[in-house]
Amino acid sequence: MELWPGAWTVLLLLLLLLLFLLPTLWFCSPSAKYFFKMAFYNGWILFLAVLAIPVCAVRGRNVENMKILRLMLLHVKYLYGIRVEVRGAHHFPPSQPYVVVSNHQSSLDLLGMMEVLPGRCVPIAKRELLWAGSAGLACWLAGVIFIDRKRTGDAISVMSEVAQTLLTQDVRVWVFPEGTRNHNGSMLPFKRGAFHLAVQAQVPIVPIVMSSYQDFYCKKERRFTSGRCQVRVLPPVPTEGLTPDDVPALADRVRHSMLTIFREISTDGRGGGDYLKKPGGVGEVRL
Repeated sequence: MELWPGAWTVLLLLLLLLLFLLPTLWFCSPSAKYFFKMAFYNGWILFLAVLAIPVCAVRGRNVENMKILRLMLLHVKYLYGIRVEVRGAHHFPPSQPYVVVSNHQSSLDLLGMMEVLPGRCVPIAKRELLWAGSAGLACWLAGVIFIDRKRTGDAISVMSEVAQTLLTQDVRVWVFPEGTRNHNGSMLPFKRGAFHLAVQAQVPIVPIVMSSYQDFYCKKERRFTSGRCQVRVLPPVPTEGLTPDDVPALADRVRHSMLTIFREISTDGRGGGDYLKKPGGVGEVRL
């Protein structure tokens, strides 16, 4: 069916209007800029995953494919003007399995993770990510471990298998012990799965802290500008000789050390906004 001449005119006018509105919204509306940036961020990652899938498929499902994903994602921070500064990378144990635990603020954590990700290290992710189109398939090919958090029995079984994999295949795993994204500028209480895993395998825990994004990113305020983020690798915490009974105290001790560093690096001008501790609590309030 052919369009009559008037229809082409309308389509052309709509296109011109769109070309006029997009730059106007970009420069005049911080909220619009936020949504444009987040849409491009997610779309670009899906596109990069499409490019990565054929390369990763040569090996099949293999943790070494994580190097390919890391290489393809390292440039994304430059697109957004985000400077990532890594400190303490020498704390990674050189030749043994371990469990990495890190705070979880938003999908932008991916930028800090790729900057510091050690060799043969894969994240533990919620099972829903597996169905996230090309990104899910690329993650599966890279050996990402998927857990159904709604089925506790399955999650425990997977963690037991992971403990064996750590020891037999020299693999490291990256866990976000808060369990979900936390946008309030602090840290949620830690879930204990990562600590049970480390104790069961008798491998060290390596805490990693990413500074607050509040000076350049805030979902509630629909704000996304350029800025700096510091990633701090803390000394490994040994678990040799510990038992499941020691896990609660271990989790609390690691969280306390991470929260202390989080406050420090989020107020030193190298990432994050200025915060004060709430009286009697563990959260922070932005000035």
